[in-house]
Amino acid sequence: MTKHYDFIVIGGGSGGSGAARRASGWYGAKTVLIENGLSGGTCVNVGCVPKKMTWNFASISETLKDGVHYGYDIPKYTPFNFAEFKSKRHANIKNLNNAYERNWKRENIELVRGNATFKSENELEVELQDGGKANYTAPHILIATGGHPTKPEGIKGAEYGITSDEFFDIEELPKKIAFVGAGYIAVELAGVMNAIGVETHMFIRGERFLRNFDPMIQETLTKRYEDAGVKIHRNHKGFKEVVSLKDGKGNEKLLKLIGNDGATIEVNELLWAIGRAAETETLNPAKVGVKKTSKGHVEVDSYQNTSVNGIYALGDVTGQAELTPVAIAAGRALSNRLFGTNHPAGGPYLANAKLDYANIPTVVFSHPEVGTIGLTEPQAISKYGKEAVKIYHTRFAAMFYDFHPAEEKNLQPTEYKIVCQGPEEKIVGLHILGLGSSEMMQGFGVAVKMGARKRDFDACVAIHPTSAEEIVTMK
Repeated sequence: MTKHYDFIVIGGGSGGSGAARRASGWYGAKTVLIENGLSGGTCVNVGCVPKKMTWNFASISETLKDGVHYGYDIPKYTPFNFAEFKSKRHANIKNLNNAYERNWKRENIELVRGNATFKSENELEVELQDGGKANYTAPHILIATGGHPTKPEGIKGAEYGITSDEFFDIEELPKKIAFVGAGYIAVELAGVMNAIGVETHMFIRGERFLRNFDPMIQETLTKRYEDAGVKIHRNHKGFKEVVSLKDGKGNEKLLKLIGNDGATIEVNELLWAIGRAAETETLNPAKVGVKKTSKGHVEVDSYQNTSVNGIYALGDVTGQAELTPVAIAAGRALSNRLFGTNHPAGGPYLANAKLDYANIPTVVFSHPEVGTIGLTEPQAISKYGKEAVKIYHTRFAAMFYDFHPAEEKNLQPTEYKIVCQGPEEKIVGLHILGLGSSEMMQGFGVAVKMGARKRDFDACVAIHPTSAEEIVTMK
């Protein structure tokens, strides 16, 4: 039996859900959503949400240590129950799974559980999770299947390590953990582990991590992690073998990592944070002519159109700014264009609706937090020329650390950089690091997106005493 719809969405993560809800909930398009995993996708289940909860857990550990300097009588080693925290985190995420499904039901989106495969440009076959197969057709099909973390090929025993997905299965903390990778996932999770007392090693190919960020962020955060006790193995040549010495959980598990240079290290856990790949294997969009990029992502234009008419893609599967709010915004814009142009709730102005991928603010939940939007200093110089770029920069210790001993206060940096272009000093980049950066970045992101100039920041009366006031008083 074949069922017919206006819109088929493959993937119930942030982007797919955003597109489906806009199409069905706002414009009444007959929509089916096909999902083969937990509702909410990566962000809800093994990404942003559990990561932020775990960051909060680790931040409490840091705050307890800070409290001593304010006069609180806090034991040096305050016990905690990580298994209890994990259980509460899981329960919270289960509530979010249910919330997604309630929203879909309320907005008349049909949920189908199973694995989809393209049969033709407008038809999918789904192997249903409860048995059997079913076919679905629609003039508009959206690929929003996301991505998955990868493990290296060609390294014997690589399977003994875990990825960010399995990180959230940890219930018994390892005594010693190794992270391979220098991106934001490695930085965030390594920061968490170090903050709660796990001996943490990071193996990176270069001198610094977060190589796509502004040099200020790279240099300051890498040094901060070292000062906090993270053991960073720079210019690492990679591992040739991972040997399982002992199986188990927490400290019971023991791995021996053998480097290409012959050096060895024993750890209780190994996490590969070397990148993510598009989730398209079972879907097989290439069968109907959907093109992929050189990195295996689904190729799309600025309107999320693939190479096949009527098939669209967005979110991590496209490799475009792999961030949850980006996928949501792209999904809503796509449904506005497809179903809102001729609908009373929309209008002709939506005919060219698309997401503007320029100046997207983002944060890293590191220790301390990082916020960034726009061009880095090198990118601005490359684009506009050195003479057309002016940099404003400040570094200080936040007031929160005024009661800390000087040697400890000096290890707690707050640092901001504004990248300006031209005689009007238009702000083309803003990079911040320090306490509260994740929250303040959202507001300043609006200003940069609107085209703020340095003098617009200067004209804003400072809020005192805050760290953020330094951004509007920089000279």
